[in-house]
Amino acid sequence: MRGSAPRYGGSVIFIFGTKGYVTVLGLVTFVCGNCGNPAAQRIEKWVTKFTLFFIPLFPVSTKYVVQCAMCGVQSRLEQDEAERLTAGPAGAARPSGFPAPGAVSGPEDKRPAG
Repeated sequence: MRGSAPRYGGSVIFIFGTKGYVTVLGLVTFVCGNCGNPAAQRIEKWVTKFTLFFIPLFPVSTKYVVQCAMCGVQSRLEQDEAERLTAGPAGAARPSGFPAPGAVSGPEDKRPAG
C-alpha cells in the first residue's frame, strides 16, 4: 500500500427538513363565531418551507388563519377570503353592525347639513 490514500465509505449526508414561517397580514374587528364578542381578529399567513442544509428552498404548504383576540380560537380561511378582509376600506366587506373606519355613527349622523 505505498502511496495510496485512505478510502472512506463514500457516504453522503443530506440534512433536510421543514420550517414554518408566520406573517401577520392584518387586524380586523368583527364578532367572533366562538365567544360572540366584537373583538380584534388577527389574520395570519402560515407557510411551511422545505429546507436543505437549513436553507429554505420552496414552500410546501400555505394556510391562512384568523385568531380571536378575546378567546384565542383559530379558524382556517381561504386565500381569497384573507385577501378580501385585509384589502382595506375600499375592498373590505365588513360584517353588519360595524361602521367603516372614520365613519361617524350614532346621534351625530342626524345633524343638519351645511
